[in-house]
Amino acid sequence: MSSELPGIRVRRHPERGHYDKDTLYPIIDEAWHCHVGVVRDGMPIIIPTLHVRVDDTLYVHGAVAAGLFKDLAHNAPVSVAITHLDGLVLARSLYNHSANYRSVVVFGVPSEVTDPDLKLTVLKALSDRVAPGRWEDARQPNAIELKQTRIFAVPLTHASAKIRTGPVADDPEDLDRPTWAGVLPLRTVFGEPEADAGDRPSVPLPDYLERMMQSHA
Repeated sequence: MSSELPGIRVRRHPERGHYDKDTLYPIIDEAWHCHVGVVRDGMPIIIPTLHVRVDDTLYVHGAVAAGLFKDLAHNAPVSVAITHLDGLVLARSLYNHSANYRSVVVFGVPSEVTDPDLKLTVLKALSDRVAPGRWEDARQPNAIELKQTRIFAVPLTHASAKIRTGPVADDPEDLDRPTWAGVLPLRTVFGEPEADAGDRPSVPLPDYLERMMQSHA
């Protein structure tokens, strides 16, 4: 990974910084969403959206009328942040409270995907990322819907990961304090499926959703 852009190196706790694909890409792929930041008329704007990685490129998508994508269409530099909060680290002192996390920040100038075949490839990859098997089950985008959808590509040339794992890091003078200390793990799980009110009773929950829920149990 290149380090030519300002801010690409982790300054605070540099020992937590990572710049290799084997670390970066799983963090990106596991995340359900990202936050995209741009500057609009001198004001920073941060928008959450879904994303998908295909090879060495990060893709975000949305409606043609979305303000964020109008900004991206004018070659606005962006920063993209992805974070997994894995646990609350509760120390004996408030100062040493922390969190276990995995995060990635990407910097770049996005380019719009206009080729219809590539747009379909990215949308299928996104569908497969969110719910593997859904692309073949649901109706796929038609020509009108494809024109109403914008996709932007951000190369993963300038990206860094920052990871914090492990136990509490208390000061020695606090170790005898009678305060519970430790880590409260956090994870994302699915709740009970809620069928659409207009769904026919004869349509059961598909096997691919059952498998997806079991994988996050």
